[in-house]
Amino acid sequence: MVDEKDLEIVRLLSENARRTLTEIAERLGISDVAVKKRIDKLEREGVIKKYTVVVEPKKLGFNGVALVGIDTEPDKVLSVASEVASKEYAAAVYVTTGDHMVMVEVWTRSSKELMAVLEEIGRIDGVKKVCPAIVLERIK
Repeated sequence: MVDEKDLEIVRLLSENARRTLTEIAERLGISDVAVKKRIDKLEREGVIKKYTVVVEPKKLGFNGVALVGIDTEPDKVLSVASEVASKEYAAAVYVTTGDHMVMVEVWTRSSKELMAVLEEIGRIDGVKKVCPAIVLERIK
């Protein structure tokens, strides 16, 4: 069972996965050994799946960043999501409820390349509609 200290560890690591055990321990008022045991448990239980970095796409030359909603045939949701996930332009892919069945964060080098990617997605078997939203600025 996850408690408040576990939630705080997850929050602190989400902000900065490079925080030291000592820093987390000081924030929580517990020993670094206790923090290590809690993190190991969170990893074993699948709460923490992996550690990663958050990058600024534009600093890497990706000037065409978009959040793309994809409407699909009901029986094609997973196959469309899997196909899109296999593409280099897909930074993140989610199967969702709400306005669109699949949401994709797309990174491209230019608006011209972004248009080509959107057309490519539209040709995937089972795709009914592609709804892009260009990202102007990431806040969080």
